[in-house]
Amino acid sequence: MNPYTQKAESVDEWLELLRSKRELMDNVTFWHTEPAKPARTAELPVTVHPKLAGALGSKGITQLYTHQAASFREVSAGRHVVTVTPTASGKTLCYNLPVVQRLLEDDSARALYLFPTKALAQDQVAELQELANLMEADIKTHTYDGDTPPTVRQAIRNAGHIVVTNPDMLHSAILPHHTKWVKLFENIKYIVIDELHAYRGVFGSHVANVIRRLKRICRFYGSDPQFLCASATIRNPREHAERLIGETVSLVDDNGAPTGEKHMVFYNPPVVNKQLGIRRSSVLESQKLAALLLKSGIQTIVFARSRVRVEILLTYLQETVKHELGSKTIRGYRGGYLPKLRREIERGLRSGEIRGVVSTNALELGIDIGQLQACVLNGYPGTIASTWQQSGRAGRRQTSSVTFLVASSNPLDQYLIQNPDYFLGRPPEEARIHPDNLLILLDHLKCAAYELPFEEGDTFGGEKLTDLLEFLAEEKVLHKVGTRWYWMEQAFPAHNISLRSAAQENFVIIDQTEGHRVIGEVDRFSAPTLIHEEAIYLHEGVQYQVEKLDYPEKKAYVREVNVDYFTDASMAVELKVLHVDLEATTGALHRQFGEVTVMAKPTIFKKIRLRTHENIGSGPIHLPEEILHTSGYWFSFSEEESAKRSANDMQMALLGLANVLIHLAPLHLMCDPLDIRVVPQVKATHTKQPTIYFYDRYPGGIGLSQRLYEKHGELLEEAERLIRGCGCLSGCPACVGPIEEVGLLGKELAMSLLQGMKA
Repeated sequence: MNPYTQKAESVDEWLELLRSKRELMDNVTFWHTEPAKPARTAELPVTVHPKLAGALGSKGITQLYTHQAASFREVSAGRHVVTVTPTASGKTLCYNLPVVQRLLEDDSARALYLFPTKALAQDQVAELQELANLMEADIKTHTYDGDTPPTVRQAIRNAGHIVVTNPDMLHSAILPHHTKWVKLFENIKYIVIDELHAYRGVFGSHVANVIRRLKRICRFYGSDPQFLCASATIRNPREHAERLIGETVSLVDDNGAPTGEKHMVFYNPPVVNKQLGIRRSSVLESQKLAALLLKSGIQTIVFARSRVRVEILLTYLQETVKHELGSKTIRGYRGGYLPKLRREIERGLRSGEIRGVVSTNALELGIDIGQLQACVLNGYPGTIASTWQQSGRAGRRQTSSVTFLVASSNPLDQYLIQNPDYFLGRPPEEARIHPDNLLILLDHLKCAAYELPFEEGDTFGGEKLTDLLEFLAEEKVLHKVGTRWYWMEQAFPAHNISLRSAAQENFVIIDQTEGHRVIGEVDRFSAPTLIHEEAIYLHEGVQYQVEKLDYPEKKAYVREVNVDYFTDASMAVELKVLHVDLEATTGALHRQFGEVTVMAKPTIFKKIRLRTHENIGSGPIHLPEEILHTSGYWFSFSEEESAKRSANDMQMALLGLANVLIHLAPLHLMCDPLDIRVVPQVKATHTKQPTIYFYDRYPGGIGLSQRLYEKHGELLEEAERLIRGCGCLSGCPACVGPIEEVGLLGKELAMSLLQGMKA
């Protein structure tokens, strides 16, 4: 019998077995153990309503954790609050306690709860309902989302004490129809915003504007609610909360919840070709570790960076464990799955019927899936904050848990796996939003004008509005009468504005194998590379081939197939500078920040064999190009520096350096690596010099490339450290890129370019 797969009594026992196995331990570069911590508690405040105290007592809660007690004090003093503690530390009670207390004291009071996803909202309603039943109190709690039947909607508007919804629904279904919600807006005492860290980038910038509109409507109805926010650990929680809600907040971050012992194991797949610096696939190593855990009876969650990786890992794992556990005990979970399927998987995880799940960061948020015992991260999740969030999904409060961070070959993963102090010694990243991005702001001004007319002298966030309102009047969107601006179009604007992206509408995927059924959806930016004709679309471990992509109608028609490959598409990108806002020169380098236009066109797709990951063919993609107007940061090399190399050498040097920088950039930005892109050009149209461009992958930009412009020096130092520290001879996927991309001198050329910058 394989010693790893005998049923382990506990994670501790399994880890002891692992420590004795040389062939696995050789790949462990670092093993960090966080000791268990006991709870730190405070007495239940005497002001807590007897019914509420009784209900908590029947759930075994007779004392509060220190952060819960501190939150209750701050809310009772009338302050806006943000509570920041790790996953599974009882944050929910920080806002439920004061809200339920107020409703018991005043039946006319109302509260609005905002969650980034429907699943979180449904969890919350179940918890509040349980509390209300224990108290035998008539507290009506309802979710209000796209699945709420029209017959129930009216009852919620008139009688719901607590309305639980998401920002999208608030934006498009509640605020534009505020006259139907008079009872809520006249009596609203609390607005709860959970998972605050999820509101960053484009989504967060939109949500900040939705909250400006919400506050404006509350003022109109004479109410002034308190904001109760909760967040996982980020570096700037108070600043982020204040920017999001536009108010001064009190920070509560003294976590009193107990934790079990946590093991964080850094695992670097073995090198299979030293000269080329090629390591064994991180997907195959993640699958191996997850299979060992699952076969030992340890309930495990595997996180992967992309939808495609989730499906590939799911396929491999289901095949590996089908004889011991049955393939249906391992499930996938990601965006694009339909809600009914997601709820079924969440239930299976809580009950223990599902032993393993492979997920994108969709399960990173606090959806109730019970507490698993082990977590395998296939590749670095992109931010320190996300890594701790995902790791936190494993580990009950009293028992040990383990997280494996399995490095891929990309430079960022290799940098972290070889510099664990960087990961453990740094606080998590900042959450960044840019609510005054002109495109986003104008969209929400239109929505706000539809909801209530604007008066001369009104503010919206910190912006002076007259110029923007005059512009909208010139565009015949608003109509000015005296000192007021009124909405003058027929349709209401919120319907056409998506909070999740700067692009509108998802593509729907329709399976035609037997009849027609919708199996998922893909956002517009991802569609050209994921669902072009002949693409293999993976869903729940099943392969589908895209037979037709109806681009104007945003529909992809697929059919089930059984092939031994998946597909990967390439984009050709052209970039033009429109305007320079900032610039600086240091040595041989000139750097700039400004507005750019990007033309992106999918060109070819490759067929990649499952398991061996070799390229077995390719084909063309015939789709229109996408045009993006955004902000960018770029740096150009002087003519002297350029003259030292041939055009070909310069191209390889730029490509190698760009490969390193694009992977390091997310260390400084709390963003998905796909949010920022890079384009190296040997002779840029703008400067005529060799140039590396970065741009925000969202219309108008969201401040990412500007942050890189500011962090320029730090970024180049880290790039040099990474290339110098890599053990390969002439370039590899862990530094400047594979030899077939950057040539035999790729590493040397990139280093000489970095040295030349200092001249």
